[in-house]
Amino acid sequence: MPEQSRSAGRVVLVGAHGHGRWHLQNLRRLAAVGDVRLVGICDPRPLDDELRALAGDVPVAASLDELLAATSPDVTIICTPIHTHTDLALTAARAGSAVLLEKPPTPTLAEFDRLIEGIEGTGAACQIGFQSLGSAAIGRVRSLVEGGAIGAVRGIGGACAWVRDASYYGRAGWAGRRSVDGVPVVDGALTNPFAHAVATALALAGATGAGSLETIEVELYRANPIEADDTSCLRIRTADGTVVTIAATLAAEHPRDPVLVVHGSTGRITLSYKTGEVRLQADGVDETTTHDAADLLEDLLAHLGDRTRPLLVPPSATRSFMEVVEAVRCAPDPAEVPAGYRRAEGEGTTAHQVVPGIDALVDRAAEELRLFSELGAPWATAPTVRRPGAAPSPVGH
Repeated sequence: MPEQSRSAGRVVLVGAHGHGRWHLQNLRRLAAVGDVRLVGICDPRPLDDELRALAGDVPVAASLDELLAATSPDVTIICTPIHTHTDLALTAARAGSAVLLEKPPTPTLAEFDRLIEGIEGTGAACQIGFQSLGSAAIGRVRSLVEGGAIGAVRGIGGACAWVRDASYYGRAGWAGRRSVDGVPVVDGALTNPFAHAVATALALAGATGAGSLETIEVELYRANPIEADDTSCLRIRTADGTVVTIAATLAAEHPRDPVLVVHGSTGRITLSYKTGEVRLQADGVDETTTHDAADLLEDLLAHLGDRTRPLLVPPSATRSFMEVVEAVRCAPDPAEVPAGYRRAEGEGTTAHQVVPGIDALVDRAAEELRLFSELGAPWATAPTVRRPGAAPSPVGH
């Protein structure tokens, strides 16, 4: 079992482009206030001037094995295409490094099991990069629910509406794909852009571990000329009977921050997980509080300094999320929204599709805990249902 023999703080970043830029900015922030130090970058592509300025004078290598041997990092951040996560994370763990692995952790449940088995075999610490799960807002919502602030919970709804254009889908060969050369990627709206909505809703429901989900119903659609879904909904029934419905689109009319709503018999709680805002509306009370989120790298480093301190987002806390990913992966390919129900906007890299009425439909799904097909969307079809551990099958209404 690898042990930390010195003060934790030496970090290697794998994947500097895309979201890796955010990690570089965060590392600079942490370096300015503590002893965190970036000691190397693994990326097959050269860094542009901006990335190089953020990185400073650290080695950049295409081979992770060579970089790990040369730098002996305490933590390796994996911010690469989804289908490369498992092998890179295990490479780092076997070299004695802890791992901060970006979400979604893997594209399949089998890969997730391989990841956990491999990580546990090395004894390395691993944190999954669901930033929203480090927010104190989750504890606030659960405390309100447990205290009876909204009465009996009847379900949790998620409304997610963004726009993604041609530049987003053109940023990488795996973007907007369900698979690449036969290898699952599962880069759809529910599993990547709005993965935080799904994972956070499951955390609010207290349904994150193995055996916590009873059924998962999925509807996948695409308005843009991509392979994966960009307009989707799902409904989960947890083992204790809680209903969780998430409705999402990347073809919105008016993009806005996603929200999760906990519906109760006497009120509601709305969580804006990107900002940490929690709004309670019940029994004449209407109050909003804002809550900070812990930095997941800092939390991982603190854990390395004191192994009795639990991680905020260990792989085990994302098991039910991976059941959702598996349901999406095993569902039929997304149905195309017919041309008569969408319109093109923008040109060139800003070109994108908009589905008129989708914003209101997303809101209704989250409010009524119903699927698009149940709400009368003319382009919607019957969902696919999956029972964790069983093969999926299409169902009618």
